[in-house]
Amino acid sequence: MLFGMWAPFSGCLPSPYYQNEESIPGNVWKYEFKPSFKFEITDTNSYYNLYFLVRHTEAYPFENIWIWVYAKQPGDTTYEKTRIEIPLAEKSGRWLGRGMGEIWEQRMPIAFEKTFKKGEYEIRFEQNMRVNPLPEVLHVGLRIEKAGPRNYTTHK
Repeated sequence: MLFGMWAPFSGCLPSPYYQNEESIPGNVWKYEFKPSFKFEITDTNSYYNLYFLVRHTEAYPFENIWIWVYAKQPGDTTYEKTRIEIPLAEKSGRWLGRGMGEIWEQRMPIAFEKTFKKGEYEIRFEQNMRVNPLPEVLHVGLRIEKAGPRNYTTHK
């Protein structure tokens, strides 16, 4: 399985290994619009952390967003499909992430210390809320950070 459960994060942001975002047409995310992100892994001796990026307005009507994550590994012809919930607000209604005026940005981990084989990967996101189209979503994206070298140990 390529993706695991998310967990909250904190601290400084390291430079991304990869980052790309797609604008949501008309700021309403339809089921049919599945932003796709392709990236190349060359360093198989490192761990990587993957993040879902979302930018929405203060008028977004929910405290979360459910997404389908489709992942295709090098050499595969089919996608692995995983459903993930991304919290966007506390139960009190306070938005998570960073805000500037009426715009809020969230970066949520979707995989930690993941190892990859060498090659090209593709990840697609599809909104999976009951509402279609989903209003007030401006951008979604993928961020990948190197998490450090793999610790190879030998067993006696």
